[in-house]
Amino acid sequence: MPKEIEIKFRIEDLAALTRALKQAGFERITRSTHEMNLLYDLPGQKLLKRGEMLRLRKYGEAWVLTHKAKSEDRRHKVRVEVETRVEDGQEMDAILRALGFEPTFRYEKYRAEWSDGKGHVVLDETPIGDFGEIEGSPRWIDRTARALGIAPSDYITQTYAPMFFEWKRRTRSSATEMTFKAIRKKSKRR
Repeated sequence: MPKEIEIKFRIEDLAALTRALKQAGFERITRSTHEMNLLYDLPGQKLLKRGEMLRLRKYGEAWVLTHKAKSEDRRHKVRVEVETRVEDGQEMDAILRALGFEPTFRYEKYRAEWSDGKGHVVLDETPIGDFGEIEGSPRWIDRTARALGIAPSDYITQTYAPMFFEWKRRTRSSATEMTFKAIRKKSKRR
C-alpha cells in the first residue's frame, strides 16, 4: 500500500518561501487552486477513534476520494493513503451517505504544488493561516526543510481538523468549519 510521508509547517512569508523554492530548483506544478474538503465518518466516529480519515476533495474541477489509515508516531507523519479520482463528487457524497457515512468536518484552502522531481512541496492558504507541506522520503523532507529554512522544531504532523480546533480554542472563534466564509477571512488569492 502506498505510504504518505510528510510534515506541515507554518508559512510566515509566502513570497519569500516561493523565492526559496525557485532557488532550491523547484518548479511550480499547479498554480494556487481552490480546494474544498469534506471529511466523513460513521455514527459514533468510528474512523476517528481508529485514527483513520475518509475525505472527498474537490481541487479545481477534479474530485478525489481518499482514505488515510492511522498515522505512525514519528517525527514525520507516516500513513497508508489510498485515493482515486471520482467523476461526480455530488453522486459520491450521496453514495457515502447511503452507506451510513456522515459529513463531520469541512475545510477549504488555496493550494499551489511545487516539485523538484523527487518530492512535493505544497503551499496552502487557509482561513487560519498559511501552511506548507513537504512530502517525500524522510531524508528528502529533512534536506528540503533545511534548504527552505524550516527547523525540525517547526514540523507539524497534525491534520487540518485538529489544527482548526486548536485555533478555534485559542481564538475563541464560533466557526464550526474551516472555510473562508465561516471565518470571514478574505483570501489573498481570490
